[in-house]
Amino acid sequence: MLNIASRTAYGSDHDQFREQVRKFLGREVNPHADRWEADGITDRAVWRLGGAAGLLCPTVPEAYGGLGLDFGYNAVVDEEFAYAGATVGFSLQSDIVADYLVFYGSEEQKQHWLPKLVSGDVVTAIAMTEPGAGSDLQGIKTTARRDGNHYVVKGSKTYITNGQHADLIIVVAKTDPERGAKGTSLILVEADREGFARGRNLDKIGQNAADTSELFFDDVRVPITNCLGEENKGFLYLMSQLPQERLSIAVGAQAAAQRAFDAAVAFTKERRAFGKTVFDFQATRFTLAELATQLQVGWAHIDWCLARHMKKELTASEGSAAKLWHTEMQWNVVDTALQLHGGAGYMNEYPIARMWRDARVQRIYGGTSEIMKEVVGRAI
Repeated sequence: MLNIASRTAYGSDHDQFREQVRKFLGREVNPHADRWEADGITDRAVWRLGGAAGLLCPTVPEAYGGLGLDFGYNAVVDEEFAYAGATVGFSLQSDIVADYLVFYGSEEQKQHWLPKLVSGDVVTAIAMTEPGAGSDLQGIKTTARRDGNHYVVKGSKTYITNGQHADLIIVVAKTDPERGAKGTSLILVEADREGFARGRNLDKIGQNAADTSELFFDDVRVPITNCLGEENKGFLYLMSQLPQERLSIAVGAQAAAQRAFDAAVAFTKERRAFGKTVFDFQATRFTLAELATQLQVGWAHIDWCLARHMKKELTASEGSAAKLWHTEMQWNVVDTALQLHGGAGYMNEYPIARMWRDARVQRIYGGTSEIMKEVVGRAI
């Protein structure tokens, strides 16, 4: 269990909410985790259960069915789910998609969609990545061509989280390809539109319970009113929301690193070698001391980032730096924790093996570590 006694980003209301999140995990998620891992997808029902428990989109204003809370509540969910190793796609819906609708949606779009996101009746995805365009969003090829009072969306996307369950997808598409990034728009595409198809649920090396899909748009017709915000402003919207997305990943990385460390401490204190516990060897204690120090620094930095973000002061470079540092730290902690398990760490029956697999993508999605360095470097 995460120790929150010395945290500075949260108040007593956040702490009470955290207890509700932990109860939800114990009741509705943890008992099914192994089955979801094997199936490669979570039960659709957990989304409505999460909505009923108030875990989805807590920052959505009350006028649209939400609780109107600060991002700290999102972060509590992110931390507890990451610590539990629960790769359910709640954070994508709550931390990313919801805010696109809140900030850029029309009143009609907000009234129609946001209550359904909050309740879990609608699962969402955001389709950025393509087979030939990853971190470089300017390179996307999917188009949304005007035809009367409709857009005709054509293209394909890949590595899309929540792709199998999604009822609504925010599609990043070129509405004016000749203008490059300045011709990018965000188009809402409902999954029941003719011409939309889901590809296979992709076979990943980790985070298996999180469905990740290919999506295909074969001349999908949607009304012009499905444009999210202004036409050709999509790239600006994406850049504006990336700090929160990257902070969300950093928060999860920190909590997951803590879980791996805790697992290593418990294992080394129990495992015996040469007549004493593995923990009793100085080399082990020194290794754990280094990890504990990194985690101490990490928690202080996460709280600093959260405080800045809740005051709307976190910059794009700071969000990128947070994702860079915390995901790289997570990998170091998880890999070292596995090493401290010895041969047991390579066995799937031990949780550290799953933590290790799940951690690898953290330095890739949401912008690779190399891209994070580029963003930070440009701000110097």
